[in-house]
Amino acid sequence: MNSVRRTCTIFLFAASIAVSTTSVQAAPTQAESFAFRMAVAESAGTTPEIASFYREQEFAPIWVGATSGHAARRSALIKALSHAQMHGLPAERYDVDGLIAKMQSARSNRDLGALEAALSEAFVRYAQDIQSGLLRPAQIDAGLVRAVQRKPASEHLAAMMRSTDGSYLAQLPPQSSQYRALLKQKMALQSLNEHGEWGPTVPTGKYERGDTGPSVLKLRNRLVAMGFLKPTASPEYDDSMVAAVQAFQSAHGLEPDGVAGQGTIAEINRSPSDRLKAVMVAMERERWLPRERGARHVLVNQADFSAKIVDDGRVTFETRAVIGKNTSDRQSPEFSDVMEHMVINPSWHVPRSIITKEYLPKLRANPNAVRHLEITDRRGRQVNRNAVDFNQFTARSFPFAMRQPPGQSNALGLVKFMFPNKYNIYLHDTPQKSLFAREVRAFSHGCIRLAQPFDFAYALLAKQEEDPKTFFHRVLGTGRETKVDLKQPVPVHLIYRTAFVGPKGDVQYRRDVYGRDQKIWDALQKAGVALPNVQG
Repeated sequence: MNSVRRTCTIFLFAASIAVSTTSVQAAPTQAESFAFRMAVAESAGTTPEIASFYREQEFAPIWVGATSGHAARRSALIKALSHAQMHGLPAERYDVDGLIAKMQSARSNRDLGALEAALSEAFVRYAQDIQSGLLRPAQIDAGLVRAVQRKPASEHLAAMMRSTDGSYLAQLPPQSSQYRALLKQKMALQSLNEHGEWGPTVPTGKYERGDTGPSVLKLRNRLVAMGFLKPTASPEYDDSMVAAVQAFQSAHGLEPDGVAGQGTIAEINRSPSDRLKAVMVAMERERWLPRERGARHVLVNQADFSAKIVDDGRVTFETRAVIGKNTSDRQSPEFSDVMEHMVINPSWHVPRSIITKEYLPKLRANPNAVRHLEITDRRGRQVNRNAVDFNQFTARSFPFAMRQPPGQSNALGLVKFMFPNKYNIYLHDTPQKSLFAREVRAFSHGCIRLAQPFDFAYALLAKQEEDPKTFFHRVLGTGRETKVDLKQPVPVHLIYRTAFVGPKGDVQYRRDVYGRDQKIWDALQKAGVALPNVQG
């Protein structure tokens, strides 16, 4: 191939990030062309996808050509790899210095072939990391069942080959407003090290309006340093401090009562490095999400205990939520799916895990236990409890199903929202309304309970019914279990985000209720991610 032959005579020199190129005018020999091809094949052999791409392209180079396009791609790649740490990625993983050294020392066609392969391997590694995440979620925690969309190496290489100015690299990081704001916050937290941090921590205690003393002064100074209070010399816990504490509490998922109790002080005393970890984990999590999330979609942030409807990037409905209890078998998983319908006046078909773990022991002790549930056989016929010896069954051999008919006391309440998935997770109403007043709302078996399920239903139905409220209550009034299809299915994203952008563009923080973020941070560190030198 003539283009390959011409490329094989190009020698590269990289004295700086902007890599210069020179060409040798002598015509390449067949042996030189073969040496280039063999070097590419051998060097890329450890990465079958890359080797296959070059074979299909007849070893046409992406990086080591003499054209302005080749130079632009090289320069853009080195620049992007040099800034990898800015995105919370480990710079050592891409070995920029090693690549530059290879450029400087390339003297033969074989050297150029090895360099071409090395640049492509570094590029593909970086492209997949920054677009789809450095980690594999399923390897970190059983609740991280999200299927990450990872583009094949061949697609990245083909796109880069078409990018004559190297601009494809700028398209790789998530383009969401969340990611941009998190990136900005990361830089701000890093710079805190140069500006004296947030000052001394506040002694544990309870502080409220009218209090004075050294500890109140430390609390005031800390709130000022964090930007929640304007500088003042007042030693008293006055109205301005109450308002500042309330603002802090709202930004951290705490009950905004204006009293700095133990929980509030614990969050106020968090160091910048703690917050920086949360932001860097959130950036990695953002890379796991689908790029196309739906013009209208449902977003459930488990760490925030909230469910939102988002239309064209704007939150149009929000309600409090209850998530799975913090035990290994009840934590709510993280994944994306598509809501297809809702069920008004639902029955509760009890999951087998709950039947065998919770209800079978009760039935062994008393056949008339849990009378609110029907016991049915495989044909759906109701079983006479008094005719069954439940002690003969184990969790594995129990042959019956259990169902709670529709009604006000149904465990699912009066409506459930279905996005069929193998985890049997959905959103629903609940008769246990008092739980929504709690600050930490992790009580369910894994499904997401909504504080305002009717309003949630109205918002969904508004796209297909002129009077969604009247329609909903007409169906509800029948008392019959009724499936209502959504004419436009709605993507649902169950996420877990302890750092995220609030409605006013401010970064908010939440507690790591499941401990998942700590696991992700540990995995990031193991992968080579380093925390910048930020003191507390």
